[in-house]
Amino acid sequence: MPRTARLPLSLLRAAACTGIVALTLTACGSGSGSTSAGTGSGDVKVGLITKTDTNPFFVKMKEGAEKTAKAEGVTLMTAAGKFDGDNAGQITALENMVASGVKGVLITPSDSKAIVPAIAKARAKGVLVIALDTPPEPESAVDALFATDNLKAGELIGEYAKAAMKGKTAKIATLDLAPGVSVGVQRHDGFLKGFGIDEKDPAVVCSQDTGGDQAKGQTAMENCLQKEPGINVVYTINEPAALGAYTAIKAKGREKDVLIVSVDGGCTGTQAVKDGTIAATSQQYPLKMAAEGVKAVVTYAKDGKKASGYTDTGVTLISDKPQDGVTSKDTAYGLENCWG
Repeated sequence: MPRTARLPLSLLRAAACTGIVALTLTACGSGSGSTSAGTGSGDVKVGLITKTDTNPFFVKMKEGAEKTAKAEGVTLMTAAGKFDGDNAGQITALENMVASGVKGVLITPSDSKAIVPAIAKARAKGVLVIALDTPPEPESAVDALFATDNLKAGELIGEYAKAAMKGKTAKIATLDLAPGVSVGVQRHDGFLKGFGIDEKDPAVVCSQDTGGDQAKGQTAMENCLQKEPGINVVYTINEPAALGAYTAIKAKGREKDVLIVSVDGGCTGTQAVKDGTIAATSQQYPLKMAAEGVKAVVTYAKDGKKASGYTDTGVTLISDKPQDGVTSKDTAYGLENCWG
């Protein structure tokens, strides 16, 4: 897309409001995921590519990007894979955004390794690429990473689960994400570290992938309970998987004696902690990730200064049943700050 002649910002804003200035991503055909033009105006275009556009986590991330783009007076272009793991869709979206003249792209990689060549091509054309939430492999494939410390998020709920068990013998099920996704590996490893065990410890009696999906989480938990009915601790990659696990556990009449811990801290998940469905969750802040990412692209557009390295956007353990030696905040705090 050719670059438009520079107009006064007031005229651009008025034109955008009347539809005179419009930006639409095209050529996103089958398999490319959903794509849309967001808010904002002016010469600076910022891209946001999430794993999906249905997961509430990414909905909140998009909200943060939209609000910040509007405040900064820039155009936001958004796209998402059709499903978590849709690397081909993300590649197509990235290529389209680069062709449209974006100054920078914020991306949550569906496949941490497979997306790297496409990112390299974008950066070679002068596009600032910032990973949100999920780092690529290697992390140096992007200019910067704005994300939760996922290892720490897992470690916090591992420490909590260990303390909550109060010395009882643990039989642990881990409901993970999917192979090859760094965020899933980090949370899983962090949980084990926090609990004080390693991958080969006999306390881990079942491990299943869920894709972070509630229905798959339920199926995975059903499989684990069939394998080992005495499971009493469940680690889940996120709260949809946790809610699926709870459904399976409740069907067996075990909901009062199985401890479920998770990561995300969305409003629905935090409410589940308040309701007692989940014992504790590590709350992260996707709206902040996206907002800071948009600001970084704006800075790059203004003065050429590139964001670099890792920016920790924070994590807080949320529970209404605090444990000695484990720092946490209650669900009142969690609901006030869910994904903010």
